[in-house]
Amino acid sequence: MNDCLIIVDLQNDYFPGGNMELVGIVEAAANAQILLHKFRKAKLPVIHIRHISARPGATFFLPGTDGAEISQTVTPAGDEIVVVKNFPNSFRGTALLEILEKTKPGNLVICGAMSHMCIDATTRAAFDLGFNCTVAEDACATRDLIFKNETIKAADVHASFMAALSVPYAKVISTKEIIENQEKSA
Repeated sequence: MNDCLIIVDLQNDYFPGGNMELVGIVEAAANAQILLHKFRKAKLPVIHIRHISARPGATFFLPGTDGAEISQTVTPAGDEIVVVKNFPNSFRGTALLEILEKTKPGNLVICGAMSHMCIDATTRAAFDLGFNCTVAEDACATRDLIFKNETIKAADVHASFMAALSVPYAKVISTKEIIENQEKSA
């Protein structure tokens, strides 16, 4: 049983110049890239998740746009699976569960964007489906949110969601810790 890396929605619209730029996305993507290289080197499975907006009035990840393309930072290799989704939960309306059932991973390592939306929804769904999950907290990014006319800073949104996922849904640790754990178990 091996780890499987799931990179969620690291798409151009989330990067500088995109339609929904996230706070800390460049740093998060750099850490995701480190994980991607380690998984490729170890010949462990990698699944890329790509969101295409199907919701009326959507302003980003629009079909056929450059913003909906996966960032060059984590471009899928020829043999890596790309799952296209239309909802925050990467399992909803996709073949992700069937793919994972064939892969039989011991642990899902999840990273990407947004911490408070697709990372949260995907991790909770994976846990509910019986998977062990690890979230690479420094390979995820989000944005400021507004609630009751108050701005909640991205760092606080991210920390709150990572804290909420940490028990019982996932082990929430850094990219460095994930790599160290893999090296110890190898």
